Amino acid sequence: MTCIKSPRALTRHNHPVTRIRPLTALIVSTLLMSAPVLAQELEDDGSTVRYPAAYFAEYSPVNAQDMLARIPGLESNNNSSRGGSQQRGNASRGGRGLGSGGGGTQIMINGKRTAGKDNDTQSQLARINADQVNYIELIRGTSGDLDVRGGDQVVNIVLYEQLANTSLSYDVSTDYYDDGEAKPGGSLSYGGQAGALNFLFSAVAEPKYEHRVSHENSILPGYVPNDTIREDRVRKQTAYTLSTNLGYEISANSSARFNALYAENDDPTSVDRITTTLTGAAPVAYLEREDIPGERSNWEIGGDYEYRFGNGNRFKALFISNETDTANLRERYHVLDDGSETKNLFLDNGSVLTERIIRGSYTMDIFGGQNLEFGAERAQTILDSSLRLGVASSTGTPSPEWGGLVPVNVANANTEVEEVRYEPFLIHNWRLNPRMSLETSLVYETSEISQSGDSTNSQNFNFFKPKVDYRFDVTPQLQLRMLVEKVVRQLSFTDFVAATDNEDNDSNTLAGNTNLRPDFWWNYNFTAEYRLADDLGVVSANLYHHRHSDFLQRIDVTKPGGPLESAPGNLGKADMVVAEVKGSLRLTQFGLPNVLVTGLASTRDSWVKDPFTNEIHRFNNYMRGEYQFGFRHDIPEWRLNYGLNVRDRIDGGTKRWDIEDIESDHADPWVTAFVEMVAFKDITFRLDVNNTTDVDMCRDRIRYVGHIANNILEEVEYNCGGAGRVFTLKASGTF
Repeated sequence: MTCIKSPRALTRHNHPVTRIRPLTALIVSTLLMSAPVLAQELEDDGSTVRYPAAYFAEYSPVNAQDMLARIPGLESNNNSSRGGSQQRGNASRGGRGLGSGGGGTQIMINGKRTAGKDNDTQSQLARINADQVNYIELIRGTSGDLDVRGGDQVVNIVLYEQLANTSLSYDVSTDYYDDGEAKPGGSLSYGGQAGALNFLFSAVAEPKYEHRVSHENSILPGYVPNDTIREDRVRKQTAYTLSTNLGYEISANSSARFNALYAENDDPTSVDRITTTLTGAAPVAYLEREDIPGERSNWEIGGDYEYRFGNGNRFKALFISNETDTANLRERYHVLDDGSETKNLFLDNGSVLTERIIRGSYTMDIFGGQNLEFGAERAQTILDSSLRLGVASSTGTPSPEWGGLVPVNVANANTEVEEVRYEPFLIHNWRLNPRMSLETSLVYETSEISQSGDSTNSQNFNFFKPKVDYRFDVTPQLQLRMLVEKVVRQLSFTDFVAATDNEDNDSNTLAGNTNLRPDFWWNYNFTAEYRLADDLGVVSANLYHHRHSDFLQRIDVTKPGGPLESAPGNLGKADMVVAEVKGSLRLTQFGLPNVLVTGLASTRDSWVKDPFTNEIHRFNNYMRGEYQFGFRHDIPEWRLNYGLNVRDRIDGGTKRWDIEDIESDHADPWVTAFVEMVAFKDITFRLDVNNTTDVDMCRDRIRYVGHIANNILEEVEYNCGGAGRVFTLKASGTF
C-alpha cells in the first residue's frame, strides 16, 4: 500500500514518541513537577506526534484498533467490544454535509478518509492487521493538506508501502447472557496488495440478542395502588455485514478508492406482558403477547478520485450512495385463561431511506503558509414511509390487509419526503507562524424539502455557515483552540411522518409534522489541551455554548375537535452550556508505566421555553452532567492486559416533557470490564463483561388528565428494567 507523508511528519530522537521542541516555559506547574521533561526538537509546523510500529510491539496488538487503545487520549471506553449506554436518544444530531466535520477525533488511513457513512474509516480499524501499520500520527493542528475537517485532532494511520504478502485475520466469539442463552459471532478479514491495487474484504456476524425484563408500578392520586406490569421482551438479533475497501494507485499523481457494504440486521422480537389491576376487590391479571418480526437491511457504495498536480495543487471528487430498508410489524394478542388468543392490535410501519451525495473540491497554495480549498456538494435524501393501524372494534369493517382488524385512519401515514441540497464552500487555511494556525470556512447551503402522498408540502431554506478555527501552541505541550461556527442540524425525516410509539404501551402512534425547519445554532467553543512530556498522558478542558434558533422539540399539534397530539416542532431560541474536563495518564511516576488511567467529568445546563406549560426548563433528554473513570493495565511479559470503565450520569435532570406526561430517567453507575491474553502462537483471547454490576435502567412517568398545562394528576408510573450481564469470550488471530 502506498505510504504517504504527512505534512507534519516528525523525526524520532531516542524515544518511541517524537516530540516537537524543548519546553520553553513553566506551564501548569503541578503537572510539570510530576513528570520529567525530555529534550525535544521542533519542526516548522509543530503539532504532530508520531507513534511508530515499534512503540506498540510489546503489547502484541492484533489490529489498528488495539494500537489506538494504547495512545493516551485516544483510548475508547475500556476498549470493550460491546458497550452500554444509559441515555435514551438525545435530541442532538450532527451538522449537515461531508465537510461539516463533527469535532472529536477524525480518522484517516494513509492520509485519506473513506467515502462512506456506514462503511467509514472508523469501522475499518478492527480489520487492519497490526503488521500492516508503519506508524500512527496524532495531528492536533489544521492544514489544507488534511483530508478531513472539523476534528479536535486527526489520527493518520500510515500503512507500509508494500506488504510482504496477503493476510487473513479472524475472530470467533460467543456471548453468554443472564437468561442462559449463548450466541456465536465472528469475523473474517482478508487484505493485501497486488501491484498498484490494495484491498480489504471482510465478513462480520455480530450477535445482538437481548432479554429485557421490566417491572412497573402505577400509583393513583392519594398513593392508591393502580396496577403492576411485568414485561419480558426477547430480541433475537444477529447483524451480518459484508464489506470491501479497495484502493488503486493509477499513477504517481492520481489514485482512486472504492468502498461497498451490505448488511442484514433483522431484529425479531417477542413480548410477554402481565398487567395486574389493583383497584378492584381482588387483583385481576391481564395477559398479552406481541410478535414483532422486525426486518432491516442496508447497503452502501462510495468512492473517490484524487489527482495531484505538479505544483502540489489537488483535485478530489467523491460520491456516496446508500439505502436502508426497514419493516416493523407489531401484532398484539390478549391471552385468555384457556390459552386461546384474540388479536387486539395490528401496526405495520415500513420505510425506505435513500441518500446520494457527490462532492468535488480543488485545493491550491496561494501564499506562503496559506492554501485555499473550494468546491461544491450536492445531496439528495428520500424517505418513503408507510403505516397501517388496525384495532379490535365493534364498529367498522375488519380487513385482512390490517391483520383482520378494523382499519384506523392515521394522518400523514403514507408519505414521501425528499430533500435536495446544494452546498458551495470555500475554506482558507493559514499557518500564521510555527505555533499558530487559522482555518476559515465560508459555506452557503440552499435546499428544498418536499413532501407528497397523504400530505403535500414544499419548503426552501438558505443558510450561510461561517466558521473560524484558531489554534495556538503556547508550548509544545500546551495547545489552545478557539472555535466559532454556525451549524445547521440534519433533520430526521421520520419526524415529518407518522411513526410507531415504542416507548409507551398506552400509545400506538406518534404524529408527524410537515412544517419542520432545520434547527441551527452558533457554537462558541474553547479548549485547552496539555500533553505531558515523555508520553505520560493528556489533560484537557473544554467549555462551549450553543445558541439555538428554531430549536427542535415536541410541540402541540392538536387539531380542532380532535384528540390531544404532539409532534416534533420548532420552538425558537434556546441555549446550552457545557464544561468538561478529561484526562488520560500513565502511572509512570508510581512505577507503573503500563497502567493507563482515564477520567472525565462534565456539567451542563440548558434552557428553553416549554411549549406546553410556558415554563423555562432544560432540553428534553438533556442530562445535567456525567463522570467516567477507567483504567487499562498492560503486563507485556505475560502478554496480558485488563481494565474496566465506570460511567454515571448526574441523575434528576434527564427529563422529557410532552403534552400529557413528564418522564425522567435514572440509573446506577454502568460498569464494563475486560481481560485479554495472547497465547498459543499469537492467538488473542479476550473476555468482556458488559453491565458488570447488573444495573437496571429506571423511568418515572407522571401522567396528567388532559393537557399537562391543566395540572390534573392522573397517575405516576415507576418502571425499572434491564437485560442483565453479558459475557463475551473472543479468540482472534492472523494467518
